[in-house]
Amino acid sequence: MDKIIGRDIELSRIERYFSSGKSEFVALYGRRRVGKTSLIRYYFKDKFDFFASGVLDGNKEDQKNAFIKALEKYGYSGPTPQNWNQAFEALGSIIEKKKRKKRCVIFIDEISCFDFEYSNFVKELGIFWNTKASWYDNVFLIICGSATSWMIRNVIDNRGGLHKRCTREMHLKPFNLYKSEMYFKAKHYKWDRMTILQLYLALGGIPYYFSLLDPGKSAAENIDMLFFSTDADLKDEFRRLYSSLFKTPEKYMDIIRLLSRSKEGLTRKEISSAIKTSTGDDLTKMLKDLIYSDLIIYSNNGKKKTSGIYRIIDFFTIFHLTFCEGTITDRAYWRHTLNTPAQNTWYGLAFERLCLYHIWEIIQSLRLDTILTTYYSWRSAGEYPAQIDMIIDRADGITDICEMKYSRYEYIQDAEESNKLYRRIENFRKAGKNKKTIRTVLVTTQGLAKGEHSDDFSKVLTLKDLFIENTEES
Repeated sequence: MDKIIGRDIELSRIERYFSSGKSEFVALYGRRRVGKTSLIRYYFKDKFDFFASGVLDGNKEDQKNAFIKALEKYGYSGPTPQNWNQAFEALGSIIEKKKRKKRCVIFIDEISCFDFEYSNFVKELGIFWNTKASWYDNVFLIICGSATSWMIRNVIDNRGGLHKRCTREMHLKPFNLYKSEMYFKAKHYKWDRMTILQLYLALGGIPYYFSLLDPGKSAAENIDMLFFSTDADLKDEFRRLYSSLFKTPEKYMDIIRLLSRSKEGLTRKEISSAIKTSTGDDLTKMLKDLIYSDLIIYSNNGKKKTSGIYRIIDFFTIFHLTFCEGTITDRAYWRHTLNTPAQNTWYGLAFERLCLYHIWEIIQSLRLDTILTTYYSWRSAGEYPAQIDMIIDRADGITDICEMKYSRYEYIQDAEESNKLYRRIENFRKAGKNKKTIRTVLVTTQGLAKGEHSDDFSKVLTLKDLFIENTEES
């Protein structure tokens, strides 16, 4: 297998768990295509004592047959299991043959697929762990799945037989800009940071999507190839992504489409009134599931505990819903629409979301990682409504208000943007009675051009400040 890039921290964690000297039950979850299966296969070099994978888009019989074939492959020769109780009994018989000091590694991938209706799969998994696997110090059970919300609700936060039985959990997140650049350097792609940024804004930090890129093409040519060509690799990826994450994806896609139409994001109340869910609990569950799945983020509205703001943070989703749901037939659409208002508006929105996703990189670049900070968004109502997407409250008596601006060249702060900035600051100060010193920070791509209004900003961050290692992950 190819060397795994950008996952040194995760590999060291697996090594630590593997060397614990006791039975381990590891739940690894994360978005589709983020590299979960590759990570486990790479570490164990495909040497498992049992490996089974659920069948995405498969039916009940497909799932049963996949598990039974895996049992037979790894040495089971008894009667064919008719239910999950018998299937896990068969798996237990494989474990009993492995009574040795060496680790017995069991890997069950895409595990949520096996939990079809009325199957009792989760109950039987709990019985298997509690009465068999956990009794042996050498058992190392890894379960993995793209259905992140299923993993969290049914395994990690299980209130039944699996309650607190998961000994380790790992959330494999998309790459940030630093790890994306590490990936391209390891592959010897000779792209500058602006090219990497443009691709990241369309694809997000998804290693599989990166593997589809052609290093000999420009960013625009690659986007045309992946999204708009006749046999585009990502043409059906949106449907597959949401189908792999949720058993009833339509309701979640309704929320996602609603959020995609709002540049500022929406409160829970605004979402509820728009989609009209049957109960408040249903909406709360779906919003949590979307957050678990790295598709949306939630930001406090000022220091209020209610009326927080939800926004899409999955860059592939933002791109797809902005450009790929219409009737575009131009196979070079992206190249033919460079610098148009539609592209520039999308770049501006996507860059703002990228900055929210890289909040810790921004805090580190501002040298604030050694003091207490709180970050949030803020929105006001009234005659002159205003919104500030990133506010960093500091323990040293300063509040940083961050402006995020995408530009191909040095950003120019003109009179109109200057007036907007000062109105937002004034509204924020009046609404919150903020008595701290307010410092304005510009986060942009290529720097700030000197001009009449360039003194609006006390500090300027550029791409080099976003392409840094996140020490919070270490």
